[in-house]
Amino acid sequence: MVKISGERLALSDYYNILFKSQQIEPDDSTLERVEKCHTFLKEFSVNKIIYGVNTGLGPMAQYRIEPEDQIQLQYNLIRSHTSGSGNPLETLCVKSAMISRLKSLSLGYSGVHPDAIKLLATLINNDIIPYIPEHGGVGASGDLVQLSHIALVLIGEGEVFYEGKRQQTKAVFEKLNIQPLSVYLREGLALINGTSVMSGIGIINIIRAELLINWSVVASAMINEIVQSFDDHFSKELNSTKMHNGQQIIADAMRNLLADSKLIEKRSDHLYNGKIEEKIFKQKIQEYYSLRCVPQVLGPVLDAVSNAGQVLVNEINSVNDNPVVDVNTQTVYHGGNFHGDYVSFEMDKLKIAVTKLSMLAERQINFLMNNKLNEVLQPFVNLGTPGLNLGLQGTQFTATSTVAENQTLSVPMYIHSIPSNNDNQDIVSMGTNAALMTKKVIENTFEVLAVEFLAIIQAIDYLQNSEKLAQRTKDTYSRIREIVPVFTEDAPKYKDLKKIKDFLLNNNPEIIKNK
Repeated sequence: MVKISGERLALSDYYNILFKSQQIEPDDSTLERVEKCHTFLKEFSVNKIIYGVNTGLGPMAQYRIEPEDQIQLQYNLIRSHTSGSGNPLETLCVKSAMISRLKSLSLGYSGVHPDAIKLLATLINNDIIPYIPEHGGVGASGDLVQLSHIALVLIGEGEVFYEGKRQQTKAVFEKLNIQPLSVYLREGLALINGTSVMSGIGIINIIRAELLINWSVVASAMINEIVQSFDDHFSKELNSTKMHNGQQIIADAMRNLLADSKLIEKRSDHLYNGKIEEKIFKQKIQEYYSLRCVPQVLGPVLDAVSNAGQVLVNEINSVNDNPVVDVNTQTVYHGGNFHGDYVSFEMDKLKIAVTKLSMLAERQINFLMNNKLNEVLQPFVNLGTPGLNLGLQGTQFTATSTVAENQTLSVPMYIHSIPSNNDNQDIVSMGTNAALMTKKVIENTFEVLAVEFLAIIQAIDYLQNSEKLAQRTKDTYSRIREIVPVFTEDAPKYKDLKKIKDFLLNNNPEIIKNK
């Protein structure tokens, strides 16, 4: 059980709810805090002008809303903004967004009735996931459009995904005897005015990006084994001379992975023994950068993911709507905590980092495919008859084109701002777009790594050296071989790639120990 309390939610809490099916529950102190804030706002707003309580919204804030219309205003706001378009947002991301909204409202600065967070918890725990189209928000006033689709479900309308099917909310609520949320004061504005969707997607992006780094280190280690590289490029002595945390963590992970490998060699045994007399050396003195510079390439990627994780955790534990109702100072503050710049900027940096990881994988794939580079394999890691059989030639095209798409998608959203809302929203974050584009880059990169691992296991079988692999890399080889048997004849590979991608998504080698 994950308690919603005065303590901060961590990435591990999201992981436990989203991937381990743990339940979520607001504790009594949280409900008391939310109730106290709601009661204060209800009393404070009498004979005062409070945005979104007794005024219109956005550029129509200059219009007073009479007491008899204030509840209807909240319903109008929700219904009018459920205007998204495009494909449904992945249910895992929606559930993550719901957790984020629940946490923000639970801090007791939004003026909502406790029923709002109780109902959100009920939906999360029962895997009742609102249908949200991907496109809609500009990331200032938060995720107005996407969050409206969540709010619409809370009031018993719209559609949800439940038990694997897209259904009418009303029917699911009736089946489970769930009562829709009644608006008490400003539930409409509080539910849709925040950064919870971009943050929810961002949390999933962080979790999956960490997974990508783990698998990229494994792949890099295995390729170094395939060519029997020297070990000094990931040595502690070399990498400790550069003062970057990420680089040192990656190098340490490679050392741990390859500690018991019978294929990795020591330079002192071959080149420092005074017995080399050739004018032209048969053994490669240094490997190509895609093998030798893994700590230097993946180190910044790891640091970017770690930093993005810290920023996202700060965001989900923050009050990110407007206005902010402060019981402690007995007043209401109007401002812009809904602005998604922190998330947008980190998502842009994250997708650039992941794109670089995919570029490293693509170069490693090319190294395996090109016999003139690796000098130990047949062209395209072909286990059949060269010329007659084509090996993995076709899969390289897939990897190359997918990385090219990543490079184009990595143009930042953070610096794109188009004014809207009668120029009330004259500078915006595009945070949800940034998170969605990052999500796509991450999905693409799992596809590239699937190609890479297919090439790696074929290379190991061509060389017949699986027994000399380190224990953990041998385990990876064996587990993927269970999914895709060794092959010599040409056959369609798209199903095999999908199987490997799913394996990578659903298994974590957990070799990175971040300091």
